[in-house]
Amino acid sequence: MSEKCIVVQGAECECKFSVEPKKDKLKVLSQTKDYANDKDASKKRIATNKEIGQTLEKNTFGKCKLQPTSSDYLPCKVIITQWTDCYEQVIMSNQGKILLENSKATCPIGGSDCITITKHGQKTEGSSQNIKNANQDIHSQLNPMVSLSSIGKQPAGTDSEDATR
Repeated sequence: MSEKCIVVQGAECECKFSVEPKKDKLKVLSQTKDYANDKDASKKRIATNKEIGQTLEKNTFGKCKLQPTSSDYLPCKVIITQWTDCYEQVIMSNQGKILLENSKATCPIGGSDCITITKHGQKTEGSSQNIKNANQDIHSQLNPMVSLSSIGKQPAGTDSEDATR
């Protein structure tokens, strides 16, 4: 099995029954203790299978193909009732199981697994550890204008107060 990313606050979801493929962002409301991909532990809460009910920012994917009217379609009103394909080996502080990027949600109108995660919500942040782990030879070939050994060091003739102004 290939590795799957953990889903966090702000992950993008979509429904296969949306008339125009509209996306909505997941809000993690079930817990406030567990974070991933967030060095300050303030934004990227880990999503679990306890994200039930109206747990998206807009709670709509536009118009729903399964709700036709005489002239158009009724608007979608997302109510998540269940998640599948969760990470089973860990139970979080809210007694939930971690959502992975291949997890799917059930909606009462669309049925099981009609909502998928299109972006897991994590973002790459460079750090000093990335610089330490970088291969100097490869980096110099890809980006010859920047020396990894000089990144993070202050230019000669400046003191720490001047550098922060």
